[in-house]
Amino acid sequence: MPFTLRILFFLPLLPTLSQAQGLRQLNWQADTYQTTTFITTDGKTLTRSLPLLSLDLNGKSFTTDQLFIQPTLANRLTVTITTVPGFAPGVKLRIRFQNTSPDTLRLSNVVPLGRQPGQTYITGLGTHPLSRAHLFRPGYAPVNCILPDNAWELGYAGAALTDSLHLCALTRRDRATIQNGLRRRFETVLYPKTGEVTYDFYADLYRGDWQEGLRKLFQERYLYDLPSFDDALFRRPDLRWIRHAYLMHLVMAWSPVFYDATTKQFGLERFLNQARQQYGGDDVVGIWPTWPTLGLDARNQFDLYRDLPGGLPNLRLLANTLRQQYGTRLFVCYNPWDESTRSESHLMGLEKILRGTGADGVVLDTKGESSRELQATADRVKPGVVMYSEGMAIPKDMPGIVSGRVHNALYYPPLLNLNKFIRPDFAIFRVVEVNKEPVRREFNVAFFNGYGTEINLFLPGMPPWLDDQNRYLGRTTRILRENTTNFA
Repeated sequence: MPFTLRILFFLPLLPTLSQAQGLRQLNWQADTYQTTTFITTDGKTLTRSLPLLSLDLNGKSFTTDQLFIQPTLANRLTVTITTVPGFAPGVKLRIRFQNTSPDTLRLSNVVPLGRQPGQTYITGLGTHPLSRAHLFRPGYAPVNCILPDNAWELGYAGAALTDSLHLCALTRRDRATIQNGLRRRFETVLYPKTGEVTYDFYADLYRGDWQEGLRKLFQERYLYDLPSFDDALFRRPDLRWIRHAYLMHLVMAWSPVFYDATTKQFGLERFLNQARQQYGGDDVVGIWPTWPTLGLDARNQFDLYRDLPGGLPNLRLLANTLRQQYGTRLFVCYNPWDESTRSESHLMGLEKILRGTGADGVVLDTKGESSRELQATADRVKPGVVMYSEGMAIPKDMPGIVSGRVHNALYYPPLLNLNKFIRPDFAIFRVVEVNKEPVRREFNVAFFNGYGTEINLFLPGMPPWLDDQNRYLGRTTRILRENTTNFA
């Protein structure tokens, strides 16, 4: 593996440095919005002139000091910057953008400290509707990356203040402040005369390589989504197994992989025997009898599990066989949108299904988070039942769930998933649908990030190339399994 890839692949593995020296005050020139001095928590004053921000306006790039150099720009966009007093650790500014022109303005790619040569920074690139964030490093091509779902427009930059002390800064859009405007994923549309939006600007100091600046704001500060991280779920020994799981299949209940209605035979053991030969076997298999059939009659989602061949007792026998003979856990699914079928308490219904099947996890359909009530429901049944969300939990929701997926709405996934860096012990699986096309690239991206693969078999079709690519998956998965403590 080339060195330039390895430096990203092992991003979560770098040791945390002691960084007692922080930033207490940031000063700038009121007439140019150029930084002037930085005062540390131990009273030292450091000097460097940097643009406070860079931004794109209607597709053209500017720095905040250019607002005063170009009168036509200054007459279109007003920028007001205030310091949040008493904020700690680090420094927080509030930056309000106001459209004072008769034209509609599109504001995007707001990056702290500008986009200076020699700096590492994160901002948008291109026009992809779902994936624009890129990590820029001096001397290298930008790397497409995945950010949390509430931080698509995030900007980040690092800059040296001395040979050993560096500045890291983050910008986040405050959605609630948009007035006379429109929020889009990667830009804010400000309508004429009164359109406005406010960004939060955070900055602090770090020592060491550029990765340490990212660690400070992503892994230690959680992008300022929450003041502290309650890691009670992550400290539970019974839930740790999922962070060392790397292969999962989700199977429709009417698929012959699970049950062949013609022969009246269950096929899962045959499937797992083949899986063991090709790629070392599955860590998880999920059985899905609900969507898209849910609602065709009055039966609710729990009834559909009860009506599977052999009912819940057979699923329980199957779950025991999977665990004991294959080292594979059984997942069931939960559909929170099931509201118009036969009435049954969702929490009570889910508890009965977990008790009846002995399942080890729950796929939370349409959810990017869990809840105390859902986890408590599982905990009443037995230890070690994992909640697994369809979407990736954002930092403020991560304390409530220990696993989730990279949805394949991000078709051809970006190379680097910074959610893994935010919380390395959060178990992530990349969704792959083999009916679409060869998926070796997606296996490689999961391997590159040190997390698992969810192979989704919902749509029919077992293409002829799959056996060969599964064997390749076995090679990457073996490396992950043998080195799992490095990735979690």
